[in-house]
Amino acid sequence: MKHINIPIFIPHLGCPFTCLFCNQRRISAAQEVKPKNVIAIVEEHLSTIDSTKHQIEIAFFGGNFTALSQGLQESYLKAVNPYLQRNIISSIRISTRPDCISAANLRFLAAWGVRTIELGVQSFNDDVLKASERGYLSVDVFKACHLICEQVFKLGLQLMIGLPGDNYQRDMESTQQAIALHPDMIRIYPTLVIADTELEHMYAQGRYKPLSLEEAVKITADMLKQFQAQSIPVIRMGLQPSEELRSPGTIIAGPFHPAFGELVEQEIFKEQAHKAIKSFMMANGPHKTISIIVHPKDISKMTGHKRKTVSYLKEFYEIDELKIRTNTTLPRNTIEVDEAESTVS
Repeated sequence: MKHINIPIFIPHLGCPFTCLFCNQRRISAAQEVKPKNVIAIVEEHLSTIDSTKHQIEIAFFGGNFTALSQGLQESYLKAVNPYLQRNIISSIRISTRPDCISAANLRFLAAWGVRTIELGVQSFNDDVLKASERGYLSVDVFKACHLICEQVFKLGLQLMIGLPGDNYQRDMESTQQAIALHPDMIRIYPTLVIADTELEHMYAQGRYKPLSLEEAVKITADMLKQFQAQSIPVIRMGLQPSEELRSPGTIIAGPFHPAFGELVEQEIFKEQAHKAIKSFMMANGPHKTISIIVHPKDISKMTGHKRKTVSYLKEFYEIDELKIRTNTTLPRNTIEVDEAESTVS
């Protein structure tokens, strides 16, 4: 069954302070949802979901759930508990900070049906965490992850690239440290300069330079390949392009693209095609006509935005014609190269 989340946004709730890159209300396009309003939101989503085809989870996003008072946590969880008891939803998901995790609170969450906890880790590098004013260090991340994994929860880690003090090497080190914790899922977000944040002031003063879109795509692609090699799902790359996020004046600078994840997958396909064509030509000699074979659902990943990948490979290898063929028996995310003439392009 396909998994689907019913999101309940609680922007900034439980946040001890505002990180220099953060403006949750602009990012999520949502105001604080009171516990009394949760049922209406859930019912609205359920009216559009076929429960026989989906595994449904209610997810509290945007704030630091475990930093709320236990009374407020209980109010939210009590509001959605009837759906859990009637098997309308399968579980509850929350997001929080690594320094807001304790064994006692985890026992409380487990008793109320929470099964997935996503930690806004951002980086495992202490210099980056300090520069971003996160208020915790990597030791707090490891402690929180171990506490979560000792109990019944699935662990999700949220990482950011392009933070102040960050660089490619540090992103790769964070990737390896995340892998070592064996999380159940990963999200990767490029840092954006959002209006009304401290990062906007740093950018205006020339004290912060965001990643270019090309840099962000390349770094994320290298991270994704490492997670995929360890069979760790990356469930999101790039911020959800909400209406508020895309409105004029919200994003001041940075590598935003509404299909950022697709760009990352296209980058990986381009790298795979490079290797496959090179190997083919080393074995068979130069060819002016090449066919790349992919699964039908991978055509857009292979061709690239406006066929940029195809154009790039043709120029790089001096190919007159580069055709895309499909094969339904070929595994997803796999590329083969041939000189066959029967093509679908």
